[in-house]
Amino acid sequence: MRTPQSLYYSAKHLWTKPTTDGIWEAGITDYAQDLLGDIVFIDAPLVGSELKADQPCGLIESVKTGSDLHALADGEVLEVNQALLNSPEQINEDPYKAWIFKYKAHDTDVEKKLLSAEAYQALIDTL
Repeated sequence: MRTPQSLYYSAKHLWTKPTTDGIWEAGITDYAQDLLGDIVFIDAPLVGSELKADQPCGLIESVKTGSDLHALADGEVLEVNQALLNSPEQINEDPYKAWIFKYKAHDTDVEKKLLSAEAYQALIDTL
């Protein structure tokens, strides 16, 4: 399992990283995509929708099961990766390049509320 040091993680197996001007990308972790198996569908949050930290904001389905996407922080969805919606298997190929949505966080200290790579790795090592 890869856990890039440059990303921040949630206990619900999503990753996020800052891009510019308070805009963050979000996707699912390598651990999550491995558990799910072949991903066949993504129901991403709608552009303009409000995110509430730890609350469901979308759905990802695989040939095995479906799983909710949980918001990493309070914010507003600015963009959805349309190419990924058309080819969800990209998540299986490289989950850290395949961002699902971009959001503008309401808080300026998002990273303080999330897990570092080391903390996330420690979490999945206990599962």
